[in-house]
Amino acid sequence: MKKIGILGSTGSIGTQTLDIVRANPELKVETLAAGRNVDLMEQQAREFSPKLIAMWDETAYTELKTRLADTDIQVRCGMDGLLEAATYPAIDTVVAAIVGMIGIRPTIAAMKAGKDIALANKETLVTAGHIIMPLAEETGASILPVDSEHSAIFQSLQGNQHNAIHKILLTASGGPFRGRTIKELKSVRVEDALKHPNWTMGRKITIDSATLVNKGLEVMEAKWLFGVDYDQIQVVVHPQSVIHSMVEYEDGAIMAQLGTPDMRLPIQYALFYPDRKPLAGEHLDFYRLKQMTFEAPDTDTFRALKLAVSAGKTGGTMPTVFNAANELAVALFLEKKISFLQITDIIEDCMLRHSPAADPDLDEILAVEQETYAHIREKFS
Repeated sequence: MKKIGILGSTGSIGTQTLDIVRANPELKVETLAAGRNVDLMEQQAREFSPKLIAMWDETAYTELKTRLADTDIQVRCGMDGLLEAATYPAIDTVVAAIVGMIGIRPTIAAMKAGKDIALANKETLVTAGHIIMPLAEETGASILPVDSEHSAIFQSLQGNQHNAIHKILLTASGGPFRGRTIKELKSVRVEDALKHPNWTMGRKITIDSATLVNKGLEVMEAKWLFGVDYDQIQVVVHPQSVIHSMVEYEDGAIMAQLGTPDMRLPIQYALFYPDRKPLAGEHLDFYRLKQMTFEAPDTDTFRALKLAVSAGKTGGTMPTVFNAANELAVALFLEKKISFLQITDIIEDCMLRHSPAADPDLDEILAVEQETYAHIREKFS
């Protein structure tokens, strides 16, 4: 029996993780954590009977505690609650799927408590990779990627020497606006940006896919996860989303992981690694696959990808600025307070004004996040 905790259980990754739990009785949910979705969390609590639940929002915590008063489930609140959910003694693996930089502290605490991490929280490595990776080595914690692209790379590395990597080929669908011009993007609506052609994801990551910010964040993650230089990471637009990413080795051989666009596969692989389990659903049918195409990303139109690589190469606190600026800019776009193109403009503005500090600790990282938010609110809100 493997016992897990899920941080972000009401989000897209969290709910699909629970699909995996339903299909595999050898998995037991011990803790759940989320932001403010009381209705869904109550349903999850009554179905999976975890020992402890944490809600980030205080009002949601109060309501949920009242609703679950007839159970033995412990209900906690805020960061202290997230930390308790992440370090609960019975847990073997923590699924880190909570959105935003609030996921960093619980991930670090879980690693220090001897838990393995099924990592879906991009911010953890993007802003604190220089802290996380040495900590993993120190504690012996396994970091198992849940992102489809990083899982594909991880799977393509199995049985091969990591030091023989020549290049990582990170695939991208191109999002809903692939091929559009800047002029055409000026009139993009929120509803348009939320229509991803292949994947069903949360609102924030769907917008990130449309701007190619998501691919930029994945480039930064790949650098830390796989110990490669930025010059060894090549983004390849692959609209069909059949090849989820590839590894090219020094001898020119390329290993790829293919499959239908189903996030349950990388989630399940992370939870059961190194074993594979049956997975219900549609499998890839090569007789029906008409074509696979590839192209270079348009970084003139989708400048966010270029900015992300620049932030990663600069290092220090610059990736935090990139990430924080994007988080708030996307929130403003979803609230229809700024245009689609202004998301990238805001990121660039924040990066240009920032003087990066090298090797920041967690407090410095979180302080830069707040400084970036304050600047955006003052200038753009």
